[in-house]
Amino acid sequence: MTSETYKAAGVDIDAGNRAVKAIRQHVKRTYDHRVIDYPGGFGGLYALESSARLFRQNYRDPVLVACTDGVGTKLKIAFALDRHDTVGIDLVAMSVNDLIVQGAEPLFFLDYVATGKLRVGVMEEIVRGISHACIESGSALIGGEMAELPGFYKSGEYDLAGFAVGIVERRRIIRGKTVEAGDAVIGFPSSGLHSNGYSLARRVLIDKTGWKVNRYIEEFGKTLGEELLEPTRLYVRPIVHLLKTYQKKIVRSVANITGGGLMENIPRVIPKGLAVTLSQKTWDIPPVFKMIQKLGKVKRGEMYRVFNMGIGMVVIVPPFNAQKVIKRLKKFKIGARQIGRVIKHRGSAPRVTIKE
Repeated sequence: MTSETYKAAGVDIDAGNRAVKAIRQHVKRTYDHRVIDYPGGFGGLYALESSARLFRQNYRDPVLVACTDGVGTKLKIAFALDRHDTVGIDLVAMSVNDLIVQGAEPLFFLDYVATGKLRVGVMEEIVRGISHACIESGSALIGGEMAELPGFYKSGEYDLAGFAVGIVERRRIIRGKTVEAGDAVIGFPSSGLHSNGYSLARRVLIDKTGWKVNRYIEEFGKTLGEELLEPTRLYVRPIVHLLKTYQKKIVRSVANITGGGLMENIPRVIPKGLAVTLSQKTWDIPPVFKMIQKLGKVKRGEMYRVFNMGIGMVVIVPPFNAQKVIKRLKKFKIGARQIGRVIKHRGSAPRVTIKE
């Protein structure tokens, strides 16, 4: 009778060990002085401060903020191209961009990768992207999990989940309660689709047209796959800079424009009795959105509810501070600009209107 093994069942422990060894160098690049390096530990260790006195100077009533998210069906594009170096950036961005909305500064990040058959080179590519984004956002990658699940995922496919933890002084938590009619809405341009709306984007640009991901698209100046894999923009550095410079006195509210687009994310961060009116003429809509709308005959309202339409983050400030904030953001070369204003609204719930 043949003796069964875990490897014969589809799980290669040796490959897992090789993957851990391969990604170690990328993980260590994200460490700061607060990470307690403990190889082989069952959990990541992170000291809130190496000096308790310094911590008390910065935080009297600290609150931890936690976020989790994934990359979604954008991964299908990575599978089709067999390119995995950017989806890790998306994974980090989707969580840390949420953290900063409430005024928190990212501390550390953990990832979960599940696949049918572990490929060491692919895992290293993914973690390289995660590490790059962690460094850019000031997060330490202190742990993670690689799960090999044969029979659960198709060959060559995997799924990603990310978990970010940040910190904010309680009195500096941004809730949007101080937003007033007349306030200025500042928009931060997106890098494209980011990581939302890919089910519709793939249905229109691939399934309906029959286009291959390696097809060169003149309007994009690159292949379809390259455009669809453009990583989510990280907004941590400019937002944290604003928060440290002005705190809540000027930064009254922040919204990360993810699933639900401008229409559903902005109302989450303004009080009842108010609405936001945006002028679409104040920013450029990237070609990928125009192509999806044209080829899919997607209604304008649907586009603004599904996609970010070129604006990835929104900050609301007093009108007389708008230009000062925009000028301060120039050093980040992000192209921030005023795209609208807050107005009074008699309806029961906040809303957004977009004028062409």
